[in-house]
Amino acid sequence: MTPSLPLDAQAAVRHLSAADPVLAQVIARVGPCDVEKPKRVDLFQALLRSIVYQQLHWKAASAIHGRVLALGLKGKTAPAKLADIPDAALRGAGLSANKLAAIRDLAAKTGDGTIPTAREIARLGDDELVARITSVRGIGPWTVHMLMIFSLGRPDVMPTGDFAIRKAFSLLYRRGRPATPTALLRHAERWRPHRSVASWYLWRSLDLEG
Repeated sequence: MTPSLPLDAQAAVRHLSAADPVLAQVIARVGPCDVEKPKRVDLFQALLRSIVYQQLHWKAASAIHGRVLALGLKGKTAPAKLADIPDAALRGAGLSANKLAAIRDLAAKTGDGTIPTAREIARLGDDELVARITSVRGIGPWTVHMLMIFSLGRPDVMPTGDFAIRKAFSLLYRRGRPATPTALLRHAERWRPHRSVASWYLWRSLDLEG
């Protein structure tokens, strides 16, 4: 599969406005898209943070994340260092048993090359990237989709598992009637290859409802 190209928000807005009159109205009301361009990402650190933050209020998660990093898990050598940190220390930092197992699995899959390096990411297509990262315990497609949009700048991601995306699509296109992921994907074909920016506007459309 050919790797995705860097996100170009201006080109995306032109395409989406021409391809979808409903989304064009949202774009006109919301204004320019400020999704960031791609940047170099340490996937271990990004995914470690995602695991810690799962199902927690951000303030509590931030405190736990800080304590975990303070055990020696900062920087490029963190995956290797994790093996030397006792479970008791990680549990004491606030990790649940499930999150501890997920972080151990993340370190193992980083060490064996399943989790790509920053250099390798550019050569991987979206589907392969999702498959490799979701092989880690506790990491699902939603987490990878958010990473791909907001950290990697992948331009054609359609996070059908996101509740807000489905809600926005339902309100804009179905008069509030629920939409299946299949229906959303079918409609989103007209947004290719800029579904990440389309998703951003769907999220922002909910702000307009308030």
